[in-house]
Amino acid sequence: MSAARWLPVTLAVIGLDQATKHLIVQHFQLYDMHPVLPVLDLTLMYNTGAAFSMLANAGGWQHWFFVVLALAVSGGILVALFRMQQTQPLLGSGLALILGGALGNVIDRLRLGHVIDFIYAHWGQHYFPAFNLADSAITVGAGLLLLDALLESRGRERGGSIGS
Repeated sequence: MSAARWLPVTLAVIGLDQATKHLIVQHFQLYDMHPVLPVLDLTLMYNTGAAFSMLANAGGWQHWFFVVLALAVSGGILVALFRMQQTQPLLGSGLALILGGALGNVIDRLRLGHVIDFIYAHWGQHYFPAFNLADSAITVGAGLLLLDALLESRGRERGGSIGS
């Protein structure tokens, strides 16, 4: 049961994501900027679209599309986790992070109709789109999947298996 090994990671991501969003909503007004570092602010923003607010003004259909998409991807990830070998820690942790991030954001969509974003990175006057811990978990998880694939392909080239 390799999936059971990774579900605590998923649950931790969901819990931390929802807790930080709750704190931000309780202590921030919409669009208030609170500098943390010279290149990082905390703010409260709502995102009805996908990553980088794509399709945010699409008329509402995107809400259910993203909910269904996230749930379908989450189901696929759960199946992959249950079928996965125990000796694949990068793959397992990457999938668990992506699953937690996807479910953290879908909870917002179902509960609020939008996703809460609050991390706002910038360089001078050039701002990266706001994001949250769920988005960060998805990004780190995707990076781990890429690293796993790279190590796996190098292992095959050398005739063995490496690191996953």
